[in-house]
Amino acid sequence: MQFRQQALSKLQSPEELDVPVRYARPQGLLVLAVTLVVMAAASVWAVTGTVPSTLRAPGILTHGQGSYVLQSPVTGQVTRVLAEEGQRLTAGAPVLNVRTQQGDRVVRAIAAGRVNTLVARIGTVVTTGADVATLERVAGADDPLLATLYVPAESAATVPAGASVDLTVPSVPTEEYGTLRGRVQAVGRSAQSLQKIAGFLGDKELAGQFTKGGPPVAVLVRLDKSPRSKSGYAWSKADGPPFALDSMTPATGALHLAEQRPIDWLLP
Repeated sequence: MQFRQQALSKLQSPEELDVPVRYARPQGLLVLAVTLVVMAAASVWAVTGTVPSTLRAPGILTHGQGSYVLQSPVTGQVTRVLAEEGQRLTAGAPVLNVRTQQGDRVVRAIAAGRVNTLVARIGTVVTTGADVATLERVAGADDPLLATLYVPAESAATVPAGASVDLTVPSVPTEEYGTLRGRVQAVGRSAQSLQKIAGFLGDKELAGQFTKGGPPVAVLVRLDKSPRSKSGYAWSKADGPPFALDSMTPATGALHLAEQRPIDWLLP
């Protein structure tokens, strides 16, 4: 009853004119001022500032004409291997000698290129249509290397031509030599199937790695050249590694997309 009486008394006399007014403490005013300044700065940055955007994608260093798989046109046993891995061959150059029931037959290169892999060995029995070698199409020793990156189809539209690219090459220590520099030369118009990528690379297993998340879009990257570098290309640190880069070397690209304003994320 005592507490109820006090509550009724307070309702009857809500004004307490004899109680001193409490003003905000200096510490509270400082916190309020700092909060307002931070909010104002954030608003200005959201309108005038920019945020860089990067897209990472796997890829491979190749010559731009791709590779092809050489298949045996006959059935028989390999008696001689007439080419070596890494060797450059002209169109029609002999690759293998196969002994058939009709006599010895020579398997020849279909187009000029560099031998990447030789599947057949002396004594191997091959059948008609069997894979015996993989050759990379090259016009000459001076053909430049390019990087082909396989970007998810849903992200390909955000990649502009001319965008700068940093390429990490597993065989080159990043801490010492940094990343390989390049720029986007072309973006594919449509997603590529496993079969199409395998036809370009001449390697079905490798193509399967690039299509694990679905058919990707190929992005062609032109490597920046440097006369001071042993590899012939520009690197983010020093003059790059003291050796040349090989074709069919895996690489991971970081594509630097157009910068965006933070306020664009909030606007429809």
